[in-house]
Amino acid sequence: MITLYRSASIAPGKTASTFAFAKEIATYIKDKTGVEVSTAIPVGGNPNRIGWAARYDNLGALEAMQMKLMADPKYMELVAKGAENFIAGTVHDEIWRTF
Repeated sequence: MITLYRSASIAPGKTASTFAFAKEIATYIKDKTGVEVSTAIPVGGNPNRIGWAARYDNLGALEAMQMKLMADPKYMELVAKGAENFIAGTVHDEIWRTF
């Protein structure tokens, strides 16, 4: 099992719109790919971040989903629309393997 964790820092004054975007993009991914994406905020550390987590059977399934989304004009439109909610360069991905 593979888990992708993605986080990003929220731009000043954009907390409410970021929360709305996070849910919108997670719902879109679920509807488009069937992959359940959870959204989260940190309990400790820098509170001005938001994150998403999704599980896949293997790395191939993760790659296939990412390729499908990158080729989807509606997904790319949503990502571009949501970009103003984040501080540039703060997106951070981690891929973990469950054993």
